[in-house]
Amino acid sequence: MTYAITQTCCNDATCVAVCPVNCIHPTPEERAFGSTEMLHIDPRACIDCGACADACPVDAIFPVDSLSAGQREYADINAAYYAGAEPLAAEVDGPNFHAWGEPVFERNLPSDFGPLRVAVVGTGPAGMYAAQDLLLHTAAEVTLIDRLPVAGGLVRYGVAPDHPATKKVGDTFSRFHSHPRVRMHLGIEVGRDVTAEELSAHHDAVIYAVGASTDKRLGVPGEELPGCLSATAFVAWYNAHPEAVAQGVDLSAERVVVVGNGNVALDVARILVADPEALAATDIAAHALEALRASRVREVVVLGRRGPEDAAYTRSELLALKHVPGVELVVDDHDPRTAAAIDAAGAGDRAAVLKGLARVRTDAASPAGDGRRIVLRFHSEVVEIPGGGQGEGGGVRSVRVTDGGGAGAVDLGAGLLLRAIGYRGLPVPGLPFDETSGTVPHEGGRVAGIPGSYVVGWIKRGPSGGIGANRTCAAETVGTLLADAVAGALPAPTGDAKAFGRLARRRNRRVVDARGLAAIDRAERDRGRRDGRPRVKLATVEELVATARSGRLLRLGR
Repeated sequence: MTYAITQTCCNDATCVAVCPVNCIHPTPEERAFGSTEMLHIDPRACIDCGACADACPVDAIFPVDSLSAGQREYADINAAYYAGAEPLAAEVDGPNFHAWGEPVFERNLPSDFGPLRVAVVGTGPAGMYAAQDLLLHTAAEVTLIDRLPVAGGLVRYGVAPDHPATKKVGDTFSRFHSHPRVRMHLGIEVGRDVTAEELSAHHDAVIYAVGASTDKRLGVPGEELPGCLSATAFVAWYNAHPEAVAQGVDLSAERVVVVGNGNVALDVARILVADPEALAATDIAAHALEALRASRVREVVVLGRRGPEDAAYTRSELLALKHVPGVELVVDDHDPRTAAAIDAAGAGDRAAVLKGLARVRTDAASPAGDGRRIVLRFHSEVVEIPGGGQGEGGGVRSVRVTDGGGAGAVDLGAGLLLRAIGYRGLPVPGLPFDETSGTVPHEGGRVAGIPGSYVVGWIKRGPSGGIGANRTCAAETVGTLLADAVAGALPAPTGDAKAFGRLARRRNRRVVDARGLAAIDRAERDRGRRDGRPRVKLATVEELVATARSGRLLRLGR
């Protein structure tokens, strides 16, 4: 028996580190690492030890003989990665076993200076991988800062609720929230409550992990109409982000158009037509669950500007879309190039996943049939969003798209359009910013022109790569920071950690610390148990802060 890596692979290579026979590739040392959609286990070399499955932070690794019907294709995907390659030997004395020797702690700091005090701005995966690296491999003290009164970032507010395994990586990070060398100040925003200069004045170094929080625009007439939203806003809405408007999405139309061909586009399409009772077992926002139960949406058309061979979504996410209960996945064949690309696709191509799917022509006026379905429509570009639809003020009535091969345009009747064409970073007050790339200029993570300031994650490299990509990204940034420490290039702070804590509380009386965060977690889990759910999220800043404060006072006996 062998193991296989499946859909939820986060690519952080934890499994690679524990494999005794080097059968998981690509490894962080290989050129292909970071460019593949997922990691792969060589079935010819796997010795069925299960170490990778035990270590996987997102439960993505299973024995092949236990894969469900919807997962069996992943056994072939893992094996196909090694097709044509020489088999790896698996003898205990063979070259593929790791050479165990004395442990090497690459992050150990020289003894000629004391522990560093590092602030990490942002508690999503990028920031927490950086904090983890510092806490596990150095004697650094870490200050965790987030503009929201709760930690988690993209894991809490970006991962779809029906992907609970992916959310488990948050458990790995949360164990550091109460680490003895961690201080936590949640609800503090750089530029509003404290300045970048003040952060630097109280820490040896500051790592900014603020992500890419806004979206790209289509730039077409009608984009400002009610009913034309970013996928970013929609994801925030169904994930109970405290800055999302609880009643802000109208699901009264039978068709929704999603513009974009990445994983986010597939996520929002799937949520729109999924069975609400299945979602009721997840941590989806209560207001979103109520709206989806009353929803009239039964068809989602996913528009791709290019063909299926160039789609940005991963093969694993597309495979999952084929197995959503009660939802039919079909391909619109309005353009002959779509069928040609699918028919010509090889076994390892994304387009090959579409073989065998029904091919249809999208009815321009309204959805066909009575069931729920997702339509993949390639070679289609939005040129206008005509208004005058139902609802207050007259919102989206249809979406005008190119009809293939320069044959003109067609209006697809729709009451909601979600654009999922990419994220973009915003400037951080006090740091340089590249308007073209939406990132902070840097060298190996070191912010240009500001000693002691560093970046990690999407604000560093742009909105590319999933959760696991942040691990190697963080390793590079932390390595640069430590090299600067060794070289004596870090500015000396003028204030200490306690002084920064007093400053933060003086600027914002609603700061949440680690005990307050623990109170939020307990309250959400308690609410979830009452409803038979993993948790019911607190959806507003006021609820989060009040719960953090009441829980903290209760523990203090007040």
